[in-house]
Amino acid sequence: MINISIPNSDITITQRKQVPKENEAVIKDIYGFIDFHLIPRDKGGIFLFFNQNDELLFVGKARKLRQRIKKHFEDNVSPIKNHRDEVTKIDICLVEDPMEREIYETYIVNQLQSKYNVDKVFYR
Repeated sequence: MINISIPNSDITITQRKQVPKENEAVIKDIYGFIDFHLIPRDKGGIFLFFNQNDELLFVGKARKLRQRIKKHFEDNVSPIKNHRDEVTKIDICLVEDPMEREIYETYIVNQLQSKYNVDKVFYR
């Protein structure tokens, strides 16, 4: 039997308002998030979107995390396109190996029963 455990998040970003200091540039928020710069551009991993009640809404994986996460808030084909306003927290786990990303994504979707994942769902 294979033993899989959910990895701890390496980065967590939450919705917040910027309080600009003197001579500081204003950061344009995307659905209330202004800390996308904390997500590495060139790292792969998995990401988890949570609502204000800490319920898991969506799990995804990406070869380049920052681009993929931002795309979920910008494009019209994202599975969460109608639920973007619900997302208040994003957890990111850095996982470089593509096969590990695939395994973790499928495991987390089914173990934590994410609300808006439609692929790789075995619990419905």
